[in-house]
Amino acid sequence: MILVVAETHASGEVNPASLEAIAAAQQLGTGAVCAALLGGDASAVAALTACPIERLYHGQHPSLATYSPDVWVQALVQIYEQAQPTLVLLAHTYQARDFAPQLATRLGGALISDVTGVKSPAIFIRPMYQGKLAAEVSFRPDIPGVVTVQIGAFNRASLRRDGAPAPVTMVNVTPDAPRIEAGEIFTEAKQAIDLSHAPVIVAVGRGIKDPKNLDMARQLAAAMGAELAASRPICDSGWLPMDRQVGSSGQTVAPKLYLAVGISGAIQHLVGMRGSRTVVAINKDPDAPIFEIADYGVVGDLFEVVPALIAALQASPGAPPD
Repeated sequence: MILVVAETHASGEVNPASLEAIAAAQQLGTGAVCAALLGGDASAVAALTACPIERLYHGQHPSLATYSPDVWVQALVQIYEQAQPTLVLLAHTYQARDFAPQLATRLGGALISDVTGVKSPAIFIRPMYQGKLAAEVSFRPDIPGVVTVQIGAFNRASLRRDGAPAPVTMVNVTPDAPRIEAGEIFTEAKQAIDLSHAPVIVAVGRGIKDPKNLDMARQLAAAMGAELAASRPICDSGWLPMDRQVGSSGQTVAPKLYLAVGISGAIQHLVGMRGSRTVVAINKDPDAPIFEIADYGVVGDLFEVVPALIAALQASPGAPPD
């Protein structure tokens, strides 16, 4: 059995990255998938029990009202001892990065972090050197395994449950008083938009040439009902704010449709968007690396292709196909 540790936002809703972790567990196909929730309200319980899991272990204790790494670890160890999973999965969030190594140590096991794929039920794929290499990593069979999965690497869209909600097992955990009091919860830069939730993204790169040409990209995004994003050079130049950057030093996204305009496809950019369901690239260089991962490619001058695309979309308004 695989146990997925779910995480909630301050608002109480389940972090979508935790749903991606459930999708990753389903992809492993090694048996039942259960989830663990520490604290959380009725809406979080409802969201998780609507997923295709066998059971939800809901840990309860007053000290779980606020995050503390040592309290979280103690509570999860108690749930682990009751559930007896063969593997523990978490989304690779900032919070998971804080306590997952300690959890693996307390369980007497090991941690494989930032997993982007699964080669077999026992072999996980993770990037190295900012995605330049992909390592295949496995656990020794005699120790507990803890895995964190990269946000955007697994598609949660297929998570549908037939029939009644999954059963809930209440677990009255008894952690000690926290030794570490967490301060303000870390968040990425204040963002006007969370690109990780955008279903359609139009991203621009250096091929756009001049900031005045961003108006054309904005028109295309508006015609497609998309969010506008960019590669790092565009944001470093100040043409778009940093919260629009996609890549290893920006946001990780996994939209239904990712339209790359004038983006060559440096590995630092690809690691932030390769979880996209469909990738369309427009670039005048037929040898641009972006075409290696694109589902559809247009080799041509973006200053000719994009206006024609905008005109076609405006002539036939409507949402892009699902």
